[in-house]
Amino acid sequence: MPKITYIEHDGETHEVEVKTGMSVMEGAIRNNVPGIDADCGGACACATCHVYVDEDWQDVTGRASAMEESMLDFAEGVQPNSRLSCQIRVSDDLDGLVVRLPENQH
Repeated sequence: MPKITYIEHDGETHEVEVKTGMSVMEGAIRNNVPGIDADCGGACACATCHVYVDEDWQDVTGRASAMEESMLDFAEGVQPNSRLSCQIRVSDDLDGLVVRLPENQH
């Protein structure tokens, strides 16, 4: 299973194994990673699973869809590397992925 590293805003790190086919958000929720609220359950209808994808991984995770970009308008602290973790599907290519969590999810 691919390993994903979630880094909280205070620097605390959580490295977890996530099944391929799941979303990065589901991996966080199933492994009790704090900082990803996922209020909509992964339907791309909120921005409470906002993450920052480390630069080395941006090409691998791909670009946000128009719908995802629309939802990111509701997130605080959006940066060029912002993504909704519910929209990133885990594959073997994402083994070692690093995402950082914002201080607040809204």
